[in-house]
Amino acid sequence: MDRKELTEKLKVIIKPYAANTEAYDNLTEETDFINDLNINSANLVDIVLDIEETFDVVIDNTDMERMLDVKTAIEIIETKLAAK
Repeated sequence: MDRKELTEKLKVIIKPYAANTEAYDNLTEETDFINDLNINSANLVDIVLDIEETFDVVIDNTDMERMLDVKTAIEIIETKLAAK
């Protein structure tokens, strides 16, 4: 799975939680979940759980704490998928 496919799958996961639809529509790797998309911390946990389910990976607490933007989320997913 390439980076573009990962980003598209991630966008589907993020969409229900993104309060700022304009930022969502213009999502890039630099998009911050909290500051740009206005996603609260409780919903960030839901996103991580959805990522685990969608990609069949386990994200530990250390990675969860780092997962604050699209780029980091994709890097973590890529690392987890590569380790499978």
